[in-house]
Amino acid sequence: MLRSFYHGIAQQQKRRFLLHQLFTRREIHSRNKKAMEFVAKGWNALQEVDRVIDYTEPNDPRLFPLMRTAKENFELALEADNSNVHARYWLARLHLKYHVPGACKALGVALLVEAADMGDPDAQYELGCRLRVENENVQSDQQAFYYLEKAVDQLHPGALYLLGAVYLTGDCVKKDIASALWCFHRASEKGHAGAAIAYGSLLLQGAKIPVALTKFNSRGGISTKKAKQHVESPMEDPVEMARKQFEIAAKAGCGLGLQWLKRLEEEEEKLQIVA
Repeated sequence: MLRSFYHGIAQQQKRRFLLHQLFTRREIHSRNKKAMEFVAKGWNALQEVDRVIDYTEPNDPRLFPLMRTAKENFELALEADNSNVHARYWLARLHLKYHVPGACKALGVALLVEAADMGDPDAQYELGCRLRVENENVQSDQQAFYYLEKAVDQLHPGALYLLGAVYLTGDCVKKDIASALWCFHRASEKGHAGAAIAYGSLLLQGAKIPVALTKFNSRGGISTKKAKQHVESPMEDPVEMARKQFEIAAKAGCGLGLQWLKRLEEEEEKLQIVA
């Protein structure tokens, strides 16, 4: 009798717990959905600002209503869901890059650091760039490199390109052509014109292709730290590989890519005449 009584109480408590979990999840989902709606509205307003800002002054009063709309929606998104990293990142950009009424650089930096620490690759890349440009001490370089590597782990094209340039020049790290090639290759695959030009140019200079690139393609991923072994690829001519890179740059609207393609054609014509 007592056993069945306690069993009934236990079942009721279990049902209450499950219902509480269900309602909690629904509430979280509802907050997330509402926050993303605010983010979308704010982002659309900011896109409209970007569309016309080149034809006006950055502090043109006609832009203020759109900027206010963006700012208010990003703030509402954080009120609805304080863990929304997208709202935090875009609000940071608004404070740092736009002449929005009530802008605060210190608040923008704080929001950017929070978004970067929460794992947003765009925030990590932008913070890494700011630390490199705005501070000249060694500690800032180390922090910048830390955030750039975090963004690279998520294959952010801008971060890949910048880290590739760092490895190529040996600026604040040991010069490593293999790691630079790996970074440029991955950024190029995501359509980054500058990385495609850099990668193609290095191939034409006879740079050895890291074995990590073929391993990445066959196994789905590999760290830049493993990109230090070199091997010539027997599968494809370096000139043809470089041509593909310049085509990627040209498709992205890079005039330098077109110039390189034209130069390759001219060199091929000269070789045919000589032959």
